[in-house]
Amino acid sequence: MTASRVHGALRGKELILAILRWILIIFFAAYTLFPLIWLFISSLKTNFEFLSGSPFALPAVPQWINYTNALSVAGLGRMLLNSLFVGLCATVFNVIVASMGAYCISRFRFNGRERIFTLFTAGILVPLNALMVPYFVIINKLGLYNTYGGMILLYCAIGIPMSTFLIRGLMDSIPMELEEAAYIDGCGFYGRFFHIILPLSRTGIVTAATFEFLTCWNEFVFANLIVSSEKLRTIQVGIRYFTNQFSTDYVSMYAAIMISIIPSIIGYVLFQEQIIAGMTSGAVKG
Repeated sequence: MTASRVHGALRGKELILAILRWILIIFFAAYTLFPLIWLFISSLKTNFEFLSGSPFALPAVPQWINYTNALSVAGLGRMLLNSLFVGLCATVFNVIVASMGAYCISRFRFNGRERIFTLFTAGILVPLNALMVPYFVIINKLGLYNTYGGMILLYCAIGIPMSTFLIRGLMDSIPMELEEAAYIDGCGFYGRFFHIILPLSRTGIVTAATFEFLTCWNEFVFANLIVSSEKLRTIQVGIRYFTNQFSTDYVSMYAAIMISIIPSIIGYVLFQEQIIAGMTSGAVKG
């Protein structure tokens, strides 16, 4: 076989592989985006169009008023503020605690260090629904039932395993020589932590904070479990109240779901580079 034929065969294989890759990419993109597109189209219909027409048909007249109803009639605006407040507070506390824990585990050598880290990260594998009763009892005993503090404390706690895992992985990649040089120059423990380690760990911290905030924003079970006041409802809890015993306002509910998705999309778009870097930076050391 001549060199030109070998070269042509290799190019043919590369072309076939490229086509297969694009087919897979398009398939998974359609698989991921189709429910979101269907949800958006359905949110612009009337309830009669949604229930009587084809589920894939476009609305005769886009009903943007469904979004107005979701925000005003259902009180979605206050629920959005509740979710934002709880999510931001829980994220700040979670990152502070996880950063301190990750720093101690990463930079200090002591007996049982890896066992402690294993206990931290084992929480990632525990189904949160299995802890509903213990969490409810603890929050109730602390007098934090039906309060912002109860939700913030709970969300901060359930995100610590993942945040510690992410931040510790990045701190392990920071050379010890930097801290040793700072120590020789007279920099104390808190100075090394706040002025050296935290700035160099910002990629992992941003990644952990993003995951924590999205968890808080999208969480439903615990928000419904430990909150009963209408004034404290978060966005995910509020969506269920578009359904009652006798009827369901489907299109306004879908509009509310679309509104609740927007902050998650914006957050990921803004921090996608940091998230990807934070997920991979701890994998390579040296």
